[in-house]
Amino acid sequence: MTITANGKKVILTTETTISSYLEANQYRENRIVVELNEEILPRDRYSTTCLKDGDCMEIVTFMGGG
Repeated sequence: MTITANGKKVILTTETTISSYLEANQYRENRIVVELNEEILPRDRYSTTCLKDGDCMEIVTFMGGG
């Protein structure tokens, strides 16, 4: 299946949850927000939401500065 993540096409060969995708790509769940198909996904649904063919996901990372 093919999804779009942060504007790039990604091919997934197995069923993948949001949490699995984030972990595999070294994102820390407590420092990001996930938008799936133009809707912000509540953090408590990351582990139960499976990505589907054609999904569009944006991952926004919070950064500190000073």
